[in-house]
Amino acid sequence: MSFSSRVKAEMCRDLPSSRCCCTSMCYGMLLYGSVFTSREIRIISASDELYSFMPRLFRRTFGFGFDSISEKKTQNSRRSYVIRDPEKLSAICERFGYDPERMPVLHVNLGVLEEDHCRVSFLRGAFLTGGSVTDPERGYHLELATDHASVVRETNALLGELGFYAREAARKNTHLLYFKQSSVIEDLLTLLGAAVSSMDLMSAKIEKGMTNTVNRKVNCDAANVRKAVDAAQSQLHAIRLIMERSELTVLPENERATARLRLEHPSETTSELAKLHDPPVSKSCVNHRLRNILAVAAELENQES
Repeated sequence: MSFSSRVKAEMCRDLPSSRCCCTSMCYGMLLYGSVFTSREIRIISASDELYSFMPRLFRRTFGFGFDSISEKKTQNSRRSYVIRDPEKLSAICERFGYDPERMPVLHVNLGVLEEDHCRVSFLRGAFLTGGSVTDPERGYHLELATDHASVVRETNALLGELGFYAREAARKNTHLLYFKQSSVIEDLLTLLGAAVSSMDLMSAKIEKGMTNTVNRKVNCDAANVRKAVDAAQSQLHAIRLIMERSELTVLPENERATARLRLEHPSETTSELAKLHDPPVSKSCVNHRLRNILAVAAELENQES
């Protein structure tokens, strides 16, 4: 089951407790469903949870159910929930103040959504039929999609009144509201009745952050090791070159001591080399001596070329 399906399953656990919230949820489902006209209502969804939830919700709200519900042919196929009965359609349109002859374009009738709890139920219904949320393992994206531009604008205003500010976009003939911030998505899921899914998103975000931190540290450590190995190889090459030319006699005694230690301990870091001196010296002192050795080797090479 996808993360989006789990969210919808959680939202379908219980019907709203009040009749007005049932009405508001049905309203959100219809405006974000596939077809809502005076001749036909059709909602298409692959959600198995809606199969039992939506007929119960409509029966509780209107006193009747759908005329037909198609069967799923495969696990990922969709069902169609259809109403074509004129009396049922007339009752639904009247409930939401929708007069297709006077107002052919669908709008959100805010008179149906006067209370905040009804607005939350409306958004919950909208998400169940027109919403999706990305698996937090892949990223953070929650969207609501409908064919009606005016519905998107008015839903966005409604979200703003609840403290959520969505972006609007269009994808072919579909109009979208979407969120990209994980913290906002977490709060919205909690508001819409999916608190467990919200916690799952938070946990995934924390785990991803910890993994990224560990990976950055590992990558940084690996890069530092590579640098140290490359530096040590350059130092060894320089010391061997000087030995071939002058048996290290061109170096001062303190640098000869550092050169011998580097030859004896080729894989040690400069910090560890510093401790091996007798008496021990500082890391910066060892680095200074090694830089001088590299400079002497470079000069010898230049003399030969």
